[in-house]
Amino acid sequence: QVQLVESGGGLVQPGGSLRLACAASGSIFSFNLMGWYRQAPGKQRELVATISRAGKTNYQDSVLGRFTISRDSANNTVYLQMNSLRPTDTAAYYCNAYKNLNIYWGQGTQVTVSS
Repeated sequence: QVQLVESGGGLVQPGGSLRLACAASGSIFSFNLMGWYRQAPGKQRELVATISRAGKTNYQDSVLGRFTISRDSANNTVYLQMNSLRPTDTAAYYCNAYKNLNIYWGQGTQVTVSS
């Protein structure tokens, strides 16, 4: 069974940076698509960024130019580098992955942007 484990969340001041990591069981190239979602209290979960098996990336407009999704195939890990963080980025961030007909989720990691 697939496991996704997120790490790297925490408290950061506005304008600061964090790097989230999603460690997957097995090769990340076994997934058609991997990405990050986030969910703030009282709000629906929303897409942040995705990366395909071929390395194509896509971003939510609100994070474009500030966040970067990348991967390290040797360590089976997908990262989300978050720069110029804003209070509105505060949310639980979830890693997800698509494989065949299945969708997998990590447990989430909390990001809080506050002064």
